[in-house]
Amino acid sequence: MATAQQLKALIESFTEHDQQRFLSVASQIAAHAARGGKDKLARDLLTLIEQARKRTPSNRQERETVPIAQPTGELSGLVSASFPKTRLGDMVLAASLRERLKRVLLEYRQVSRLHSHGLMPRRKLLLLGPPGCGKSMTATALAGELHLPLLTVQFHTLITKFMGETAAKLRLVFDAMQQSRGVYLFDEFDAIGTHRQSGHDVGEIRRVLNSFLVFLEQDNSGSIVICASNLENALDAALFRRFDDVLHYEKPNGQMSRRLIEARLAAFGPLWSQWKSVLGLCTGMSHADIVKACEDAAKEAVLSDRTTIKAEELRKALRHRRHPSQGDR
Repeated sequence: MATAQQLKALIESFTEHDQQRFLSVASQIAAHAARGGKDKLARDLLTLIEQARKRTPSNRQERETVPIAQPTGELSGLVSASFPKTRLGDMVLAASLRERLKRVLLEYRQVSRLHSHGLMPRRKLLLLGPPGCGKSMTATALAGELHLPLLTVQFHTLITKFMGETAAKLRLVFDAMQQSRGVYLFDEFDAIGTHRQSGHDVGEIRRVLNSFLVFLEQDNSGSIVICASNLENALDAALFRRFDDVLHYEKPNGQMSRRLIEARLAAFGPLWSQWKSVLGLCTGMSHADIVKACEDAAKEAVLSDRTTIKAEELRKALRHRRHPSQGDR
């Protein structure tokens, strides 16, 4: 049978009229049935899925995707473009955070209705929290959900030592938002967003932040702007009121850690009785580190020609990720 997560994703994709995601989840359910020995059900599902794909207009994806060329000229070194297929359902998030992100999607999809009443959708987001807890992945998932390109700003080429040059490059990025609709990600935003009164800062960075605040305030494009930082306390207070929403991310609790493990190791059937000891090791770890530990354990199983993973093998991988300098102890 389908998992609870798959059923939820199936209903969500149906209500959002997202046929591609609906068929993708259905394919996962078929694969799950096959692994469970329900071969006839799996074959029937795959037949129905194939029939549905043939009835889907060939240009549907083209209509849903916003065409965009790779950034060229001066912009090419400032922004990297990708076209994600990640969805919100692929992420393990706190329920309250997931609902707020769904609200962002709803408002963006209903932008015409909001505009007709003089209202603007949430599209300027500030994401805060420890590293490895889903901030960058959120930008990827929003781009995937909305069939928009993800354009990540490259701070190593944006910031220069020459007076006025960084602000000029920043202007190019905001101009691009008007021309090419997408999700624009300023990751590790504290590179320019630190307190303007900081005694450790240089005047040029303060001018860059001032320019950013002006550009963000004036921006009325159809793009989504996402700034992400691990250092909330280092950010200038003036930033917060410029955003439509400020979202806080936390390290996963026990329930979220189990969902992460079950999702990543679904193909290996982790039906253990020692969950308590496994989840105890997850305490304080980020989403990314837990996923990497799962991948370590999965690779060990694959290279050993096994289709199952023992709880002790995952505990070993988690211990290594928590204390890499201690090896396998």
